[in-house]
Amino acid sequence: MNLISFALIFTGVMLNATAQILMKAGTNAIGYFDFSIENIVPIGWKLATEWHIVAALFCYALSVVIWILALSRVPVSIAFPMLSMAYVVNAVAAWYLLGEAFNPTKLIGMGVIILGVIIISRA
Repeated sequence: MNLISFALIFTGVMLNATAQILMKAGTNAIGYFDFSIENIVPIGWKLATEWHIVAALFCYALSVVIWILALSRVPVSIAFPMLSMAYVVNAVAAWYLLGEAFNPTKLIGMGVIILGVIIISRA
């Protein structure tokens, strides 16, 4: 895999991770809500106008474009498993930015993911 291919995959992973963190920040800003028939319009409007969620959707859309470029250069059997690195990035970002719990079990899981990506990328 060349540097451009890696950069595309890395950018896609980072955009996906950013979108996830923004979605969570958006739902934190809105707060807990019951999704019911009566709530569809008011909650739908809140979700559609919450800037974190709008930014997250933009990141997702951009990540799709980047991902298509990546897949045009790298076999899907190598590229797709690399998306799992977003789990690692998200866990660290959620801990750092959102104050979510970080424990040894998560650390071991992240190590397994990283090891798996290394093994698959060398195949």
